[in-house]
Amino acid sequence: LGGTLPAYVIALAEAAAETYRERLMDLSWFMKELNEPIARRANLEDECTGHFWEGRFKSQALLDEAALIACMAYVDLNPVRSGISDTPEGSDFTSIKKRVAAVKENRQPKVLYPFVGNPRQDMPEGLPFQLVDYLELVDLTGRIVRESKKGSIDTSLLPILQRLKISSENWLCIATEFEARTGRVVGQELSIDQYCESHHRRRNRKSAQLLI
Repeated sequence: LGGTLPAYVIALAEAAAETYRERLMDLSWFMKELNEPIARRANLEDECTGHFWEGRFKSQALLDEAALIACMAYVDLNPVRSGISDTPEGSDFTSIKKRVAAVKENRQPKVLYPFVGNPRQDMPEGLPFQLVDYLELVDLTGRIVRESKKGSIDTSLLPILQRLKISSENWLCIATEFEARTGRVVGQELSIDQYCESHHRRRNRKSAQLLI
């Protein structure tokens, strides 16, 4: 204590300090350190090995309203599609169940992002759709999934799909197979072009999904 440190100790301390500075500014290093204990615990619970996030989860950029509503419907219909539930409103652990329960009390659930209606001036923050349109869309899509129908969709779906410029055939494909049919970037052609331009990326058909 109080003495002078040897030169080699000072050099080691400075090198370690520089390493820590680099790591503190490195988001990738932070995510690696965050993900590793979560992955180890999940693999232990699932009694499996291998990559956790790459094997079970993926990150996707939803660029526009079309991509947003397709992903929402896909997630809300997961229990119906897998046969766990007969109806969207009866599906546990879904936002659609919470929204339907809240609708019965003439309100929207506080724990979920609210539906605020169609885009307009001075629009409040929220999902740019009518709640009733979304509930009807999910219900009708769920009927098609359960009946294993292909091709045409009930004409009552057309107003919201036309508003988002999605064909009925593409809607059924994306809403029932969102993960399998989409890449890391999801949106309509203009949205994807703008995204690639702003992020200085080349357009890659394998990593982008057109919804029109």
